[in-house]
Amino acid sequence: MTVPAKVLAAVEAALESRIGRSVSVRDAGAVGGGCINPSARLETTAGDAFFLKWNPSAPREMFSAEADGLSALAAAGALRIPEVLASGGTNTGEDPGWLLMEFVPRGAPGPDYGQRLGKGLAHIHTVGAGHPGGNGGAHAETTGLEEKVPRPGPGFFGWHRDNFIGSLPQENRQVRHWSVFWRDLRLEPQLRMARSRGHFSGSEGRILDRVLSALEDLLPADGTRGPALLHGDLWSGNFYPDSRGTPVLIDPAVYRGDGEVDLAMMELFGALPRGFEEGYETLRLISPEYAAYRRDLYQLYYLLVHVNLFGRGYVGSSLSAARRVLSAT
Repeated sequence: MTVPAKVLAAVEAALESRIGRSVSVRDAGAVGGGCINPSARLETTAGDAFFLKWNPSAPREMFSAEADGLSALAAAGALRIPEVLASGGTNTGEDPGWLLMEFVPRGAPGPDYGQRLGKGLAHIHTVGAGHPGGNGGAHAETTGLEEKVPRPGPGFFGWHRDNFIGSLPQENRQVRHWSVFWRDLRLEPQLRMARSRGHFSGSEGRILDRVLSALEDLLPADGTRGPALLHGDLWSGNFYPDSRGTPVLIDPAVYRGDGEVDLAMMELFGALPRGFEEGYETLRLISPEYAAYRRDLYQLYYLLVHVNLFGRGYVGSSLSAARRVLSAT
């Protein structure tokens, strides 16, 4: 595939600065999976491989926000996170924004893949919440994690910067009460955007208004176990096994929230990997309320996001999730 010339020149300069010698890209192969940014596997004349994504029309801060999220997840030291190598561009047609990362090829899941993914994610949820974000850190595997890790101390829900869910803005203003955060910074902005596009008027819209009005009764002020570092967009395309069969996380939309939000997104379009729950609950118990109604309540956010990204095809599933929440409480 063709990488924009200005991006390719900037990437080669960044690699040369990083490794201290001249670098040329000899091949760029398309990489599937994303629906927002073009991406490619780059191979240099030295035989090294890297992953590149770019976008001439993306919001200016989108790639820096992604790099910040990857850094925070990596610093938790629990699962493999591709290393961010460089970024640049001004997000214009002539100078697209771009992000260069370690290339981590996909492999087949190992026999304990699901369990390691669950345990690693629980570790991120528990100890990663204390990380302020943006300070880097090496990735690690779940092997050797302590069976018991300390509960995060009291703090705010949110993050030190706003970021994006897909291509949509995601506000992360820090809030003390989880129910207020989920209502005011997650559900309400997406519902307002959907209504501006002609969805959820009349009686169907009132169902969602009832959910918003009930939020402070539906969710505890401190979430399930206090603020947890979330991946934030953990659908099945954003985790996979590497060539050794161990879990890798990509494309985050991080903030501090209820850890069960990540579980809900994992289940929105598929099932949890075999052994995941067993691994997760070695460090963090899943609450009874999750299956009763919180899974639907957390999935409602992502369904509204899909309404705003892809249109009316997700309106019905959004309303069904809202009805299940109301009927279970």
